[in-house]
Amino acid sequence: MPAKLKAYRAKRDFTRTAEPSGARSPAPAKSLRFVVQKHDATRLHYDFRLELDGVLKSWAVTKGPSLDPREKRLAVEVEDHPLAYGDFEGTIPEGAYGGGTVLLWDRGRWRPEGDPKQALRAGELKFILEGKKLRGGFVLVRMKKRPCEKRSNWLLIKHRDEYAGAGKDVLDEDVSVASGRSMAQIAAGEGRKPRPFITKAARA
Repeated sequence: MPAKLKAYRAKRDFTRTAEPSGARSPAPAKSLRFVVQKHDATRLHYDFRLELDGVLKSWAVTKGPSLDPREKRLAVEVEDHPLAYGDFEGTIPEGAYGGGTVLLWDRGRWRPEGDPKQALRAGELKFILEGKKLRGGFVLVRMKKRPCEKRSNWLLIKHRDEYAGAGKDVLDEDVSVASGRSMAQIAAGEGRKPRPFITKAARA
């Protein structure tokens, strides 16, 4: 189990939640994967996750991603998550860390522009997404920390390309890419289970 998951595991009681513990790591794929999970917790947000070094680097995007290059969306860096979390869709029990409903809003492949580790250290990661809802170029830019500020804030910004659009709100596409369910159906335990993407056997 990656040492990077220590913070993730410390926050969760796996006798209560169905979230993956990270004890087992899925087989590696030929290309890096990403997922975006709509998370109706204390505050509704979208969890943006990029596969890197055997974990999912993660940010909580408070207003969700945008296809409008003029929109700079706040993305708060959170703890690394296990790769298997990229297939998680369901309800985290009330009172547990992150309690609420989780919907697999988008997923696909991502390609960094340059060395992603160096870019993250430098605070500016440029990349290409090949998802169902999000496509084309994006950048994550780290904001300067204010005095006594503990969290690491970034901005998620769409690049100007053929996939950019100011008139369309991509968040209107509000069903799971893995199960076709709505948030209400997931919360009620209705509908079919999500199709796996990261934990499937094929190394696509």
